[in-house]
This record gives sequence, structure tokens and C-alpha cells, in this order.
Amino acid sequence: MGSSYRQFCPVAKAMELLDERWTLLIIRELIVGSRHFNELRRGVPRMSPTLLSKRLHQLTRAGVVEKRTDGKDVRYALTAAGQELRPVVEALGVWGTRWIGQIGDEDLDPKLLLWDIHRNIDRAAVPDGRTVVRFSFPDVPADVAREWWLMITPDGADVCDADPGFAVTVTVTANLRRLIEIWRGDVAWSDALRIGTLRVDGPEAARRAVPWWFTLSPFASVPRPV
Repeated sequence: MGSSYRQFCPVAKAMELLDERWTLLIIRELIVGSRHFNELRRGVPRMSPTLLSKRLHQLTRAGVVEKRTDGKDVRYALTAAGQELRPVVEALGVWGTRWIGQIGDEDLDPKLLLWDIHRNIDRAAVPDGRTVVRFSFPDVPADVAREWWLMITPDGADVCDADPGFAVTVTVTANLRRLIEIWRGDVAWSDALRIGTLRVDGPEAARRAVPWWFTLSPFASVPRPV
């Protein structure tokens, strides 16, 4: 835990734990369903494993996170105290969207975008069997993967930066910034299609249905296919 503010104010006491770098983002990851260390790392890819371990230890010691071990399986979960931070984190997200809307070039990360998309899948809307969505970002620098695959099966979903070798159901091509803006709700999916900054290739039924495969409403800002 960081140094004390030396104030009896409960806000000051809370921030002694929560205002250290990455701490609230780790709590965000636990809120949205990450449980294992490697899942948490994929949600905060620019955080070193050593620092992640340190922050998890601090949160565990503070009673915000619980470490559960079953043999070699180690999971992390929010305690009751941690769960009470959910509305705080959600309110920060709403506030950030409303008042801190600017996205810098350094904030554009295809891996983080695909990781967030993969954990917001509406299983009931996705076709039976294996569904593969290829995402293409032509504008991404050459030293960053421009092609990504989201593979959805009845057993789960995974994000790949190399071709998994299965038939692609649908391909989504867009400027990375524009797809992030769509995902955040800043731009409507239908508007991006109309002006040509988003392209979807594949069978007509899949092209129409793809935004409904994901549970966040911005992607589904088009009429549901019948």
C-alpha cells in the first residue's frame, strides 16, 4: 500500500489503497470476469507480471480480493468489499465517456479491444458450432498485428493474432480507432457502414447478425435481423 495521506477522511483512507497505478484497472478486470493471473494480464497488457503480483497481494491483504487455490489452479475473486466497488468503477466509466472522450494514438490497442469484445459475447445469438470472426485493421503500424481472429465455440471463446486455420464466418474491416469508437458507443455501427469506414464481408445473414453476437449495446445499434 502507498504512503498515508495522514487524513482521517474516509475518501483519503480509501485512496491510500485505490489510487496506486493499475489498482482500479485490476478491479475492473475482476468485475468483468477475469479470474486467472494470465486473464488479468491480458486485460492489462502493459503491466508487468511482477507489478501485477504485487498489486494482487496488496488487494488480498486489504481484504478486497480473495485468492483461491485448488491444486495448481489459482483464481482471484472480489470479496464482498471488492464487489461494493463495482458501482464506483462503473460510474468512473460513465464519467470518463462523458467528460474524457479524447482517445490518443497511444491508447489504440487491437489486442485490448479484441480481449474486451471476446468477453461480451451473447452465446444465445451466435450460430451453433464454431464461429470465426476475422478483424482486419489496415491502418495499424507494420510492427503490430493487423489481422486478428475471434474464435467462438460452445466451450468458450479465444482471441488469436495468428490464423487458427478454421473457415472464417465473417470478416470485419475497419480503422482501429473507428472500431474502438463504435465499441465505446461514440459512433453507431450502422453509420460507420453507411459512410464506408466499416466493412463486413461474408454471407448476408452473418453480415446482418454479427453486431448482435455481442452483448454491449453500441455494437447492436442496428435493427435485429429477423
